[in-house]
Amino acid sequence: MNLKLLALVLLICYSVNGQEFPEKAEDISPLLIGEKFPKASLLDSKGQEVLLNKLIKQKPTVLIFYRGGWCPYCNQQLASLAEAESQIIDLGYQIIAISPDDYSVLKPSIDDNKVTYLLFSDAGAKLIQEVGIGFKTPGMAKMYIKKKTKIDATEVLPVPTVMVVNTSGEILFEYINPNYKQRISEDLLISALKSLKTKL
Repeated sequence: MNLKLLALVLLICYSVNGQEFPEKAEDISPLLIGEKFPKASLLDSKGQEVLLNKLIKQKPTVLIFYRGGWCPYCNQQLASLAEAESQIIDLGYQIIAISPDDYSVLKPSIDDNKVTYLLFSDAGAKLIQEVGIGFKTPGMAKMYIKKKTKIDATEVLPVPTVMVVNTSGEILFEYINPNYKQRISEDLLISALKSLKTKL
């Protein structure tokens, strides 16, 4: 193996093992529609381990990746989804929201936003990396998050993302916007879910 090829292999391995993240939200490489969603172990608000793939097998799922309970735009999205939850359930879907928050701060997000769907912690950002939506935050951002949550924060945040997967874990729809202030509207999401029902 020549040196250039060896260097390329090492670079790929380094990135895959979670040691390297994009520096900008615009530089992420997310999984695409048609690809399989990775298996993952997450924590619920009580710190209990949950296998995400087992939940996905139960029902088609709207997966929400949000930056954290400290983010006002994320809280607005979580609250809006709570208001639209009954429509989403009636269409045959469940909602699962995931953030790099420590599990101990999930309960305030649930209470403050009147959420009855599931929120989980991916505190090490392992799943966020595997989905390809994580990027490194500047040092000031990490300090701000720690100040808000009182907990040492991960330096990795997800680009706010909505994915819809079927019970086999196949990605049927995604909305990913590097501009964290822009989120998919509930009307557009509901329309997408209605059109996807034929593929379930």
